[in-house]
Amino acid sequence: MNSTDFWMLMTKLIVIFYTAFLFVSGDRLYTPYAVLFLLLYLCMAIAICLIKPRAWRRGIVLLALVFTAGLSMRAHPAFLFLLPPVIFDVLSEYSFRRYFFCLFVFVPVLFVPFSDLPSYAAITLFCLAIYVLAQQSGTRLKKYEEQSDNMRSSIEKLTKRLNNSTEYIKQSEYTGKLEERNRLSQAIHDQIGHSMTGALIQMEAAKRMLDTHPEKAAELLQNAIHISKEGIEDIRITLKNMKPPAEQMGIHRLRTFIDEFSAKHGMSIPFTHTGDLDRLSQIQWKVIQENVTEALTNTLKYAGASQIFIDIHVLNKAVKAEVKDNGSGAVQFKKGLGMLGMEERAAALNGTVIFNGTNGFSVTTLLPIE
Repeated sequence: MNSTDFWMLMTKLIVIFYTAFLFVSGDRLYTPYAVLFLLLYLCMAIAICLIKPRAWRRGIVLLALVFTAGLSMRAHPAFLFLLPPVIFDVLSEYSFRRYFFCLFVFVPVLFVPFSDLPSYAAITLFCLAIYVLAQQSGTRLKKYEEQSDNMRSSIEKLTKRLNNSTEYIKQSEYTGKLEERNRLSQAIHDQIGHSMTGALIQMEAAKRMLDTHPEKAAELLQNAIHISKEGIEDIRITLKNMKPPAEQMGIHRLRTFIDEFSAKHGMSIPFTHTGDLDRLSQIQWKVIQENVTEALTNTLKYAGASQIFIDIHVLNKAVKAEVKDNGSGAVQFKKGLGMLGMEERAAALNGTVIFNGTNGFSVTTLLPIE
């Protein structure tokens, strides 16, 4: 049952009660028949609302129109009050010029007793107002449903694209790891493998010549030692070149976590940093990320904030990592396990954590830089 059917059914119930009141207070001779006719009228009104096939609905609407008009002409003029809701049902089912056809609802005025004209006019205008409002409401609702369907379709497409993008990112990461492993293996084979093989060959030759030509064997051993040292130095240089700096590892991990947290919880998290991040060690980055994670979690649970600001500022002798929200704040608060854990992590590096709940809530981690 849509909104138009519901409001038209309510209108019919009001008209039925009014017509029944006329019979009870007036001509009692027709009262038993009137009750039967009104019940049939109510049954047809309910059937119009419940039946879905268009052809059946139209048939019942036309039957109700003929039935009501016949009762009005043959039985009693009071049944004319039942005509306006049925006429508006006809307007709802057929797509001709509806507002022009509304004039036909005033045709029964010619047959209504003069004393009942005000009542009939009031009922007609009431039904007209309900019909117009119900039509506008139905049109609006249909428009909103179409918009909702379009949005749902768009969301499904975006979700599918997001899933495809996520799979592509995972595959790209896996491919990147394989390529890096292949590059590392090739570098070891081309540079270090040849050096170690050369050193091994010279040591084998020195072993055979140790008894017969000790001077030559010593020379070969010295060459093998030299080649081995160069190989070890190549290993060190290769690993150093392949290992990303602490700044790249730390800032990348922190930024990735912030982006994922922001997307998951639908919260704006601006992230800024200033200063030379190369001065921070891996352990300092670890403490900063864990404290930022704990601060974001606490903000999500307790602050009721819509935005969180994260700033990392590298000073001359220290690094300051601040997490500040625009939530309700807390002038007085009790330190839980999360806050105590942040203080313990900072204290392990001779640092400290400052909590401030006067304007929103901020957590500032200060770590010394040697």
